[in-house]
Amino acid sequence: MIKNIRHTGIVVADLDAALQFWCDLLGFRVMKRMDESGGYIDAMMGLENVRVTTVKLAAPDGNLVELLNFHSHPGEKAWKGSPCSTGLTHIALTVDNLDETYRRLSAAGITFKATPQKSPDGYAKVTYCVGPEGLLLELVELIT
Repeated sequence: MIKNIRHTGIVVADLDAALQFWCDLLGFRVMKRMDESGGYIDAMMGLENVRVTTVKLAAPDGNLVELLNFHSHPGEKAWKGSPCSTGLTHIALTVDNLDETYRRLSAAGITFKATPQKSPDGYAKVTYCVGPEGLLLELVELIT
């Protein structure tokens, strides 16, 4: 029934900070940026007078993240999630060198839950960091 996962949408309050994180620090690239408003977006979202900037970002493997920055309908401050929260808790990203990624992101002021940890089965090194809007990212290096 489902062909594929199209993208993961993330509402952000500060689009510039989110783009700096996703593109400059993590290496995603902007595929499409649009300012959307009008009857179509209103009907699709079930809201009135929507004004939103959407930015589709591509990972090196082609997977997409969509950032949504609402100029209308300001939301409440995002929850400060934890790995055991109900609903979307994190996005996992595979990296080439977790120790180097950890050092680079830490130097840029990104907060981590712990230093990279080796899994008990020796298959991977893993850590969680906190991205814009409090979203948790799981960074994974596969050990071969």
